[in-house]
Amino acid sequence: MKNLFRRILMIACAITLTGNINAQPPGARPSMEKMEDIEAMKIGFITKRLSLSPDEAKRFWPVYDQFADEMKAIRESRFSRMKDLKDDFDSMTDKDAEKAVDSEIAFRQQEVDVLKKYHAQFKQILPIKKVAKLYRAEEEFKRELLDRIREKRKDRMGPGSGPR
Repeated sequence: MKNLFRRILMIACAITLTGNINAQPPGARPSMEKMEDIEAMKIGFITKRLSLSPDEAKRFWPVYDQFADEMKAIRESRFSRMKDLKDDFDSMTDKDAEKAVDSEIAFRQQEVDVLKKYHAQFKQILPIKKVAKLYRAEEEFKRELLDRIREKRKDRMGPGSGPR
């Protein structure tokens, strides 16, 4: 019940934030940049796209939270490993380059393994069409978020400061 209340609160925040973000003057630093705000927006976005019933939401969100936590841990581990590697592949030894490539492949395999694990659970909770909508909604949310970030950057930099 506590999680359901948290979800409802986050959805309400997402709806409120969406309006506030659009009302921000150019150059202002919106609260959207905080991870909690982005997470709340994502929850609202996914909930809206999937049209979850209260029962579906109650069963879905705890599983989705576990999925997101596992994916985040994998990505943080990858980021940590990538920081340790040299950025200049031309100056790397073949052994270091092979290690970097193998590490990237292992990362992608871990992502696939987690996705397979949770895909089976999502199918037990939601109709398959809503599972398909989930994957599409995640991609649409990423695209929308990147578009907003690009737009904010463009607004801050002013006219004529784009790529040449």
